[in-house]
Amino acid sequence: MTELGRNLPKRAWLHIYRVTGAITLISVVLSVIFTNMIMETFSAGVNMQGLLVSIVMPLALGGPMTWFLVLRHEQLRHANEQLEHMASTDWLTACLNRGAFTGAVSRYLDRRAPTDNGGALLIVDADDFKSVNDRFGHDAGDEALRLIAGAIRQAVRGTDLVGRLGGEEFGIFLAESDVVAADHVAERIRRSVSAIAFAPGDERCALSVSIGGATYATRAQFGELYRLADQHLYEAKNTGRDRVAMMQAA
Repeated sequence: MTELGRNLPKRAWLHIYRVTGAITLISVVLSVIFTNMIMETFSAGVNMQGLLVSIVMPLALGGPMTWFLVLRHEQLRHANEQLEHMASTDWLTACLNRGAFTGAVSRYLDRRAPTDNGGALLIVDADDFKSVNDRFGHDAGDEALRLIAGAIRQAVRGTDLVGRLGGEEFGIFLAESDVVAADHVAERIRRSVSAIAFAPGDERCALSVSIGGATYATRAQFGELYRLADQHLYEAKNTGRDRVAMMQAA
């Protein structure tokens, strides 16, 4: 069996077993029916030998062939899923990458229904992150980014979109959120990051983030939301860092 076959998830194997079993069973039933029709027409009827052949032949020939074809189909489907995941995921933090995040938010905004209750875009930036790399090295900086990404994911809902926009900057899209709810989420993220116990080389290093956010109540475009959220991120940075700055965009 190929390496890809061994790495198939459990659900894929269950699908292979179900499809192979169903096709093989159908083949046996059809074989018995057609064998019976042929022997009733051209001979005295079905005998035991003919019945056994009509059952064994689909099992011996059709079963392995069906198994192989279904297995190959699942391998290709699983490989495509892995490629799609790799193409849309940031390798370091396992968040969406910038392109996937921007595309997902833009598609949501384009197709949102008139009954939707708005939403929010948060831009999260690690404070004074260059000093982490300078003091402890880039490996420690990468670990800090992974910890920050984990804190962000734990602070939001499973349906919220989280992406790494580049460097130490993250984006969070909150559907169905007003300015009050978005501010609560942003504060929860800020506190979660501040609580991270990060001590590379047994030396305590405090982590913090500044967060800028923009909410909308009617229609909005990603570019405008990002511009406003980024503007408020700089406001949070310039007023002391480790804080949140929010606004109602539209």
